[in-house]
Amino acid sequence: MDNLVLLLLVPIIGAVLLAFIKNTNLAKPIALICSLIALGITGTLLGAFVPDSSMQFEQNIPWIPALGIHFHVGIDGISMPLVLLTNGLIPLIILSTFKQQQQRGAFYALVLFMQTGLLLVFTALDAFLFYVGWEIALIPIYFICGLWGGENRARVTLKFFIYTFAGSLLMLIAIIYLYTQVPTANYELSSFYELKLDEKTQRYIFWAFFIAFAIKMPLFPFHTWQPDTYVEAPTAGTMLLSGIMLKMGVYGLIRWLLPIAPLGFSQYGALVLSLAVIGIVYASIIAFKQRDVKRLIAYSSIAHVGLIAAGVFVWNVQSLQGAMIQMINHGISVVGLFFVIEIIARQLKTREIQDMGGLAKNAPTLALVFLVIVLGAIGLPLTNGFIGEFLLLIGLYQAGLWWAIFAGLTIILGAVYMLRMYQGVMLGETNERMTYFKDISGTDLLLLGVLVVLIIAIGLYPRPLLHLSEAAVTNLIEQVKTVH
Repeated sequence: MDNLVLLLLVPIIGAVLLAFIKNTNLAKPIALICSLIALGITGTLLGAFVPDSSMQFEQNIPWIPALGIHFHVGIDGISMPLVLLTNGLIPLIILSTFKQQQQRGAFYALVLFMQTGLLLVFTALDAFLFYVGWEIALIPIYFICGLWGGENRARVTLKFFIYTFAGSLLMLIAIIYLYTQVPTANYELSSFYELKLDEKTQRYIFWAFFIAFAIKMPLFPFHTWQPDTYVEAPTAGTMLLSGIMLKMGVYGLIRWLLPIAPLGFSQYGALVLSLAVIGIVYASIIAFKQRDVKRLIAYSSIAHVGLIAAGVFVWNVQSLQGAMIQMINHGISVVGLFFVIEIIARQLKTREIQDMGGLAKNAPTLALVFLVIVLGAIGLPLTNGFIGEFLLLIGLYQAGLWWAIFAGLTIILGAVYMLRMYQGVMLGETNERMTYFKDISGTDLLLLGVLVVLIIAIGLYPRPLLHLSEAAVTNLIEQVKTVH
């Protein structure tokens, strides 16, 4: 059996097995083992991967031949980094729940089922299969948030579901329309690329895809579901949403939207670029005012994703390379940030900054780890966030000086509110709440240690990740120019 097909099957098999396990202590190691197997298979794929512009490990199996639907998957330099991100973060997210008792087999089954959906999105070369993966990823996170979330989870989760499902419906309509335009009646990505659609049609296709992807990221003004959902979701759910799931939207822009509807892109690209920059400034200003640390990080995520989206819509090699590596960097940093807040809230029973302070005295290891993660999140040189933001700003500068200036505010403002947050949580005077606070150990230390190593390693030597996507990104940009 091909390794890519096996990679897609392992999480499903694990999910089915875990669905029948009610013993929490048994479910946790099984879930972790399944995720580590998937990571191991990813390692074999990476070892055999040739970083050129070709599609590799392809499997094209007729699924519903009468409708021209194929189980067609493959990996190239654009999808490989996101497959790595997904299968690298899932074991860490599962590990983050080991000191909690409320999650049972059903919870881990949903996580692994969602992993399958994410992998389908990042590897599908058939539009129908892409849509199936898109929806498979949505359903588990809905139940994860709805069953294990906070007090307001019912209202918040319903809003999240309506938003994302409405966007998905628009995308489905666009996919079906494109299918009807293919002479050979199939859903192949390559067939969609070759369509010669007129400008008016491409404008409609552009908005149908864009709204679906913008909601998922989320991009201003389609972001209103995000802060509440991130806050009310269990921490593992928030990690899945912010660390991996929002990358589905960015990937969709690169792989599907802009190559299929380049005339729509040329018509509305400046508008979307403006929305991304507005979102950066807006979310950063709102983050300044937050007292709930989890909500502050949620708004910072909107700002950072706005910068990534702006880079995509500039559509040059530097900006797209920056977007590719920054998706990985953002996933690593935001998972670390949310997990540190989970550790603190677990002991202090609060996420309010004014109720904290002086934690570094009782928890020096946590304080050091948290500092490294914060510095990575704000893009300090020699941390993972620097190279991605640097490339994004270079790409934006090529589009125009003012784009780079306003988009660069995410770095300046982010540094201010993140360091202020760190100071409020870790430094200053202690209070009664801090008396019995314990430093990190065991699985918490292992998880955060892995993230810190990744933050420093990518910061010191980002070349391997950039090399993975360089040829594929360059080829896609040229392909869009020549085909259309």
